Amino acid sequence: MAWIFLSIAIVAEITGTLLLKASDGLSKLWPSIGVGIGYATAFTFMSMSLKKLDVGITYAVWSGVGIIGAAVGGVLFFDQHLSKLNLIGMAIIIIGVVVMNLGGV
Repeated sequence: MAWIFLSIAIVAEITGTLLLKASDGLSKLWPSIGVGIGYATAFTFMSMSLKKLDVGITYAVWSGVGIIGAAVGGVLFFDQHLSKLNLIGMAIIIIGVVVMNLGGV
């Protein structure tokens, strides 16, 4: 169940981050409300996952997947582009998260 909670936290964090971009500096009401809901949901579910998962693993997965999700969301929703160097960086993040999970921190 802890991994499900972490997955919900990750989706909520990515959503909050993308809505932060859409809020135009928190100047648009509905995206700004979504930012608050997204981040509140993310931290609530991450805290629930931390009852069973190690903090290092939890944070590595949460931040790593969040970075990649935000980057992909930027491409899909905001016409942003990823360079080869960006893609290499994301691959390194994925490798790091996998290594941390295999190593058990």
